[in-house]
Amino acid sequence: MTEAETKRFIALPIALALVAGLAYAGSQGGAVVGTIPLFSLCVALAVAIQWVAFVPAYLMRTEHFFDLTGSLTYLTVIGVAIGVGPPADARSGLLAVLVAVWAARLGVFLFGRIQKAGSDRRFDEIKTSPIRFFGVWTIQGVWVCFTMGAALAAIASQRSVPLGFFAWAGLALWIAGFGIEVVADRQKGSFRAQPENKGRFIDSGLWAWSRHPNYFGEILLWIGVAVIAAPALQGWQYVTLISPVFVTLLLTKVSGIPLLEQRADEKWGGDPGYEAYKASTPVLVPRPPS
Repeated sequence: MTEAETKRFIALPIALALVAGLAYAGSQGGAVVGTIPLFSLCVALAVAIQWVAFVPAYLMRTEHFFDLTGSLTYLTVIGVAIGVGPPADARSGLLAVLVAVWAARLGVFLFGRIQKAGSDRRFDEIKTSPIRFFGVWTIQGVWVCFTMGAALAAIASQRSVPLGFFAWAGLALWIAGFGIEVVADRQKGSFRAQPENKGRFIDSGLWAWSRHPNYFGEILLWIGVAVIAAPALQGWQYVTLISPVFVTLLLTKVSGIPLLEQRADEKWGGDPGYEAYKASTPVLVPRPPS
């Protein structure tokens, strides 16, 4: 077993312990299916889907359905929570729609991108190692659970609160974040589709305001979801409000911005135009170009 595989093997129990803790906290004050808390059932389902999908993915040594499986997991879990949980009130319905719209849009976008690219180089070495590849799929399950934790807890909650200020404020944040993410992705896709832009970095549109505007939108929309969910939570369920914090840490410290910044530095580091762009443009929070 290589050093990387050993680290991944050690990280798995930690990740599963964290998601088990989330399942316990989110289940308090929530609906029960038979003798099983609905929230815990949904968490187990999210992880189980990844483990089932891992088998054909590893046998075929492919990552083509990784992101799509993640999006389908959101849709499946939300569907189960709404279908077998307590009668959905307006807040539960709103949260389900927002999560479903985001997941469907992102799943189609990412699946189309990898189909066009042919592969995702992040998986070149990982997919040949059963331990590392299984670890990545498991982490995706953990990611799904923590990201949608607040929404899922509110849907499963036995506490029904009429929509009010928090719901409309959260919806406004979600709309703003979703819009920013969609526009940024489209601008980058259009930029890359132009032959004259091959090998160039994008510094126009929202990308002139932030080096990662799509990630800013992603964080903003999950803050909106947490704000909508908060009034329906109680006791230990408030732990699930870690959702936007988790998304922020993941994108800014782990798998998002650090990797992309490293690749950009390797590709354009030393280029005067890129260095000027990097010096004048915020990493995440947008700011009008001067």
